[in-house]
Amino acid sequence: MASIECPRLIERPFPVVISAPSGTGKTSVVEKLLASDGRLQRALTATTRPARESEVQGKDYLFMSTEEFQAKQAQGYFAESAQVHGHWYGIPKEQIDNALAKGKWVVLNVDVQGGLTIKQAYANAVLIFLLPPSMAALEERLRGRRTDTEEVILERLKNAQEEMAVAPKYDYVVVNDEIKACATRLMAIICAETSRTPRGLVQPKR
Repeated sequence: MASIECPRLIERPFPVVISAPSGTGKTSVVEKLLASDGRLQRALTATTRPARESEVQGKDYLFMSTEEFQAKQAQGYFAESAQVHGHWYGIPKEQIDNALAKGKWVVLNVDVQGGLTIKQAYANAVLIFLLPPSMAALEERLRGRRTDTEEVILERLKNAQEEMAVAPKYDYVVVNDEIKACATRLMAIICAETSRTPRGLVQPKR
């Protein structure tokens, strides 16, 4: 599929929220999307879960202790925060606001609860929900990772059903059947949203 070239006449930065059930391939799609256009910037998520071997502080996540996270939470530091699978996750407001101030589309990789909270705080945010090709494909992906126990896999499949029930509250739903094609569709959505007249028109540069 050909890549999407987004016109530069109208550039109105806004948050782009991407949510999906665990195992849908959201992280891979977001990475492909970010690499497609320099005007996209990821908002780092703070978390209390331990870093995996390949993860780097300040690049993949903002790793915090539970005490530090909860202290910042009480101070209103996060635009949204939630406890997922026993660990806290949250998006610092400054991650969003600093990107928007630089004229970037800021991409947020959050769960459905966080996505709806972001929409309340940033009315111009665009919410996109990623679906797996099928529940069978989702289960196959979860088992193929070989990182979770049977109990955890069944819990994730149960949570996936609950999360997909919230999808109608999002602005768009996209099936992730192939990473590159899915990222291209997401970029097309962002370009179309940028050109919507309610976001305001900008005169061409002279």
